[in-house]
Amino acid sequence: MATSTAAERREQARIEYDAFLKSCPTHQLLGRISDKWAGLIISALTGGPMRYSDLGRRIAGVSPKMLTQTLRSLERDGLVSRTVTPSVPVRVDYELTALGTSLSGLMTAVKEWAETNIEEVNKAREAYDAEAPSGRSAVPGLNEPVPAAQQVSWR
Repeated sequence: MATSTAAERREQARIEYDAFLKSCPTHQLLGRISDKWAGLIISALTGGPMRYSDLGRRIAGVSPKMLTQTLRSLERDGLVSRTVTPSVPVRVDYELTALGTSLSGLMTAVKEWAETNIEEVNKAREAYDAEAPSGRSAVPGLNEPVPAAQQVSWR
């Protein structure tokens, strides 16, 4: 049996990555980047660096806890960098790294796809729900009305 170098073993492992396997690191990474808050943060940062408070205002509905957790996770994964500027008060800016920038086009495209196709998706949901027994949605929470304050018009 021939021995292989560490670089050869790493390359072989890379070839063997299979995101369909739960234990695969790529499966875990897909879970991270498919999170709605991660996608929205990456899309928001596509325009350039933003302060924490600006991100919180830009992304409606994200709690401070989720914003902080998601930013830390994205920073840990090398997608976002955090810069602290000593001032009163302290200024903290977040921006995409080169790796994050390489992902941002995909995330922005998914966001734009959702904005473009939400009406068609809603029609499909309504048709599906109309055929469901007793008119109830197969997905819990889908029949609940959306409060007027959370309704958004994208057009």
